[in-house]
Amino acid sequence: MHLAPRVLRRAISAATVALLATAVGCAPQPEDKASDQASGSTATTCAKGKLATQTSGKLTIATDEPAYEPWFEDDKPANGKGFESAVAYAVAKQLGYDKSAVVWQSVPFNKAFAPGVKTFDFDINQVSISPERKKAVDFSSGYYDVRQAVIALKGSKAAKATSIAGLKGLKLGAQVGTTSLNYISDVVKPTQQEAAFSKNDQAVSALKNGQVDAIVVDLPTAFYITSAEVTNAKIVGQFENQGSTPEQFGLVLDKGSDLTSCVSSAVDALRKDGTLAKLEKQWLSDAVDAPVLK
Repeated sequence: MHLAPRVLRRAISAATVALLATAVGCAPQPEDKASDQASGSTATTCAKGKLATQTSGKLTIATDEPAYEPWFEDDKPANGKGFESAVAYAVAKQLGYDKSAVVWQSVPFNKAFAPGVKTFDFDINQVSISPERKKAVDFSSGYYDVRQAVIALKGSKAAKATSIAGLKGLKLGAQVGTTSLNYISDVVKPTQQEAAFSKNDQAVSALKNGQVDAIVVDLPTAFYITSAEVTNAKIVGQFENQGSTPEQFGLVLDKGSDLTSCVSSAVDALRKDGTLAKLEKQWLSDAVDAPVLK
C-alpha cells in the first residue's frame, strides 16, 4: 500500500523531466538567438541604400551656413565642390546613396554637437572629436587630421611672433565652441581675455578692423583666409597637436544612432582605399609651409 504513492511520484517526476527536455529542445537557445540577432541586425542596419535614416531612401546631411572654403565652394554644400562636400558625397556613395538621394540641411555649428535629438543623419562641419562632445553626440571615425593656426595682419606685432610666448600679451580671437578657441585658452594662455565670435567671418572682420591682434583657425581655413579674404594677412604659425593622438574632424551623429557604425565603416573604407587622401590633395592647400609655434 505504501508502494503506490512512491510509484506515482516516480512517474510524475519522469514525466516532468521529459516535458522539460522537450521544452528545452523546442525553445530557441539564448546564445544562438543573441548571435543571430547581432549578425542580422548589422546586415540589415548597413544594407546599402536602406539605412534607418531620417527620411526613407534619403540621406540628410547637415552643415553650417555660410559654408566656408576650402571645405565648401560658393557656399553651396550640394555642389560637391570643396573638401567636406566631396567627402560627404563619398560617404553617401559608400552607404548606397547617390547624389540625388542626398538632402542638405543648415545647422549652426554649436547646435550640431549640442545635446538633443538631431534632425540630420550626420553633420559635417569641421567638428573636432573630443571626449566632452562625445557625451552628447556620436562621432564617426576621423576623416581629417588637423592642426590649428594663427593669422595676423602683415607688419603687426602679432605677425612677428615666432613662439607661443610671443602670443601671450596679444588680443586673440576665435569662433565660439571650437578647438581653435580652446587652443587660445589652454595652450597660449594669454594675459588678455580671448574674444569669442559666433562665426568665423566675424572673427575675420575683427582682425581686419583691429579689434583683435590675431585669430586662430584650422590650418586649411588659414590658407584660404590669407590667400582670398585678407590678403594683407599672413599665417604666423601652426600649433603642435596636443596629446598622443592627432586632432581629427569627425562626422557628427545623434547619440546612440544606429547609423554610427555604418558611417564609421564608410569613412574607414575611404581612408583605406586612398579616397580621403586624394580628396585632401585635390581640395586642401598644401603649398604653404607654416612654421610650428612652440
